[in-house]
Amino acid sequence: MRLVITKDYDEMAEWSARYIKKRINDFQPGSTPLGTYKRLIEFVKTKQLSFKYVVTFNMDEYVGLPRNHPESYHSFMWNNFIKHIDIDPNNVHILDGNATDLIHECNEYERAIKDAGGVELFVGGIGPDGHIAFNEPGSSLVSRTRVKTLAQDTIIANARFFDNDIKKVPTSALTVGVGTVMDAREVLILISGTAKAYALHMAIEEGINHMWTVSAFQNHPRFLCVCDEDATMELKVKTVRYFKSLMSVHSQLIDDNCHPSLFHTEN
Repeated sequence: MRLVITKDYDEMAEWSARYIKKRINDFQPGSTPLGTYKRLIEFVKTKQLSFKYVVTFNMDEYVGLPRNHPESYHSFMWNNFIKHIDIDPNNVHILDGNATDLIHECNEYERAIKDAGGVELFVGGIGPDGHIAFNEPGSSLVSRTRVKTLAQDTIIANARFFDNDIKKVPTSALTVGVGTVMDAREVLILISGTAKAYALHMAIEEGINHMWTVSAFQNHPRFLCVCDEDATMELKVKTVRYFKSLMSVHSQLIDDNCHPSLFHTEN
């Protein structure tokens, strides 16, 4: 496991965007904070990065929400990222929460990921309760893409996106499973703000626990977590000091002259 601690949200977005850029450029056939998307878009516009041969798989989608609804993840991704980059639309995969057979949709998503050769780099954030995608507390740590009932806390938290009307918030979603993410060759998790501080503590300082699904990545051979200072508030002082002492090493991860495979065995 690697933990990169940055000064603030902007530095976190910059660092992670540069790392993703490097991973895509090095690989070359190749749910993130908006700041990271914006920096990636800038890299595309300045010809430092191309998504021409990148295939993407989104993490999740609400069940029953129209695709063109402003709060659907389909709309979010297209409006905030996809339409601003040079990716082939046929290479963009987003779960269909309005499919007539939701179980079939989930199974086909898993098949599509396998047919694409698997996921090279999974990028995501977490909820305050440590859930990844919509794998709520209590989810199986070997779960695959499936229909998931949303926890009441998640519904309440997401009400702010639906005019603060809890009745408008979907109560279920399609989501990749924890096992699906574990199959990725690398997992990059972005965590910012004091509201996520306890989740970060549970993710890296406590044992693996299905009530904190992000903790499963402790068992992933290439787990990279990038956070800001605010998110470290619940970490032990010695933990913060240790990972900060490695920042010179971590800086090489976004150095265009250094291949990320050099760090493959750092766990």
